[in-house]
Amino acid sequence: MKFSLGKWLLPVYAVLALTFLMIPIIYTFIFSFNDSLKSNITWRGFTLDKWLNVCEVQGGAVCEAFGNSLIIGAVATVAATVMGTMIAIAIVRYKFKFRSATSLLLFLPMATPEVVLGAGLAAQFLSVGVPKDMTTIILAHTMFCISFVVVTVKARVASLDPALEEAGRDLYGSPSQVFMRITFPLLLPGILAAALLSFALSFDDFIITNFNSGSVTTFPKYIYISASRGIPAEANVIASAVFLIALVVVVTTQVSAAARAKRLAKLG
Repeated sequence: MKFSLGKWLLPVYAVLALTFLMIPIIYTFIFSFNDSLKSNITWRGFTLDKWLNVCEVQGGAVCEAFGNSLIIGAVATVAATVMGTMIAIAIVRYKFKFRSATSLLLFLPMATPEVVLGAGLAAQFLSVGVPKDMTTIILAHTMFCISFVVVTVKARVASLDPALEEAGRDLYGSPSQVFMRITFPLLLPGILAAALLSFALSFDDFIITNFNSGSVTTFPKYIYISASRGIPAEANVIASAVFLIALVVVVTTQVSAAARAKRLAKLG
């Protein structure tokens, strides 16, 4: 049997890359069960107390930070998704002055380093006298999430067949009916993808948040502050729970899609 280097090299590389990516996640999950005291660096024994009493550490500081991240991520995601979707439709479907310049400017937040964005926004809020709190974080996250929403939804709008909307208008559908019954359902997968991306970016952001948060603590900021004295096991619990929930959502979505495709194949 002839040996092929290329046949084995790619699978081996894929396994090594996946293992490298999973090591921090596995470490976080294992140490969420560590019977630690102040520091969670060395293994002291297995316990379920951290999972059962996750909000009791430091007066519930870790849960408060996690809740702040959820609120900020949800509000910023809704605002960025709504505005970004409208901008994407306008850029693709309509011709207006400075259209090309608008498209170029939308890419700047994606290309600009976060430290520059964070410092610039902090200086802007300071110059207009806006106190740094959860509102400034939401405004900052909405600003940089809009670009990702526009790029994602824009691709979906560009691939939409205008004949489908024309058919709806030919059947005497009003503009609002055509949009809600034809355009919006067809754009919904792209909108949902953009919303999930925006939430992930907002929930995970630290640099821009650190510049514009004031005394408000988000989950990434809490992890950064706690890293100097040892991240508590309760933080590992929340991180592990988020990963498991995301994994369940992805698996459920894939299984549902496969079952739906199988049903359609049988009908066809």
